[in-house]
Amino acid sequence: MVLEWQWGEYLITTDKERLDISTIHGFLTPSYWAAGIPIETVKRSIEHSLNFGLFQGERQIGFARLITDYTTFAYLADVFILEPYRGRGLSKWLMQVIVAHPELQGLRRWTLFTRDAHGLYRQVGFTSLVNPERAMERSFPDAYKQQSM
Repeated sequence: MVLEWQWGEYLITTDKERLDISTIHGFLTPSYWAAGIPIETVKRSIEHSLNFGLFQGERQIGFARLITDYTTFAYLADVFILEPYRGRGLSKWLMQVIVAHPELQGLRRWTLFTRDAHGLYRQVGFTSLVNPERAMERSFPDAYKQQSM
């Protein structure tokens, strides 16, 4: 089900067909969390996620995606607002829309990783891990380098 939210001249949509893959890839490629990500990996991640595209008219200016089972868990990833559109409250609005999405209510756990946006995520209820000793990961920081070889 495609949902949309309007705020003045801005629109958030969950419609995958509207997403501008080149804008998303262009932002993610130099990012600290997805440096060098191949475009095919971006396409595949979008295909298997609940996506939130932020638009001004026809131009995509922001994005976020959730990996979720819609029942118990959601992992928030790839959140961004293009530089010229920052400072307008758009990231806060995007996060409010995401956490209020009707199909995501009642989830037991949401997670995310961030290096520098803790303040944004705290505004919508994210906190540091309550029991970090329980968290584990398998990490492959050079995965995108290996894919491009």
